[in-house]
Amino acid sequence: MNKLTAFFSGLIFGIGLLLAGMANPAKVLGFLDLAGAWDPSLGLVMAAAVAVAAWPFHWAGKHRHSLLGAPIQLPLKRELDARLIGGSLLFGVGWGIAGICPGPAVAILLTGHWQVIVFVLAMLAGIQLFALLEKRRAMR
Repeated sequence: MNKLTAFFSGLIFGIGLLLAGMANPAKVLGFLDLAGAWDPSLGLVMAAAVAVAAWPFHWAGKHRHSLLGAPIQLPLKRELDARLIGGSLLFGVGWGIAGICPGPAVAILLTGHWQVIVFVLAMLAGIQLFALLEKRRAMR
């Protein structure tokens, strides 16, 4: 049941990304171009996503298990640190250069555009690098 729920959640998420234009790099770059032809529509999509997620996160904060019985694991750390800020900057720069972030990249991967393939390969390399650095950090 958990895998089926995860599949349909991912499917709904991917369809939402496509319908909202988040999988269109030109639209994303238009949103990020504050000094040029700024397109604020993705800001509305993000605001709607925050509004939709607010109640489930509130509910999750008061419960130990999900509706399917899995343990709820919310982040415990609340303070900003160099790792969080650096990771956010790296994510933002990548998003600004490519106009793609991880969710939409997976949603449009099957289009076969070389830019998306390069982005996903770079994303996977970054994930592997992070895992390696975390492993080295844990051994100290």
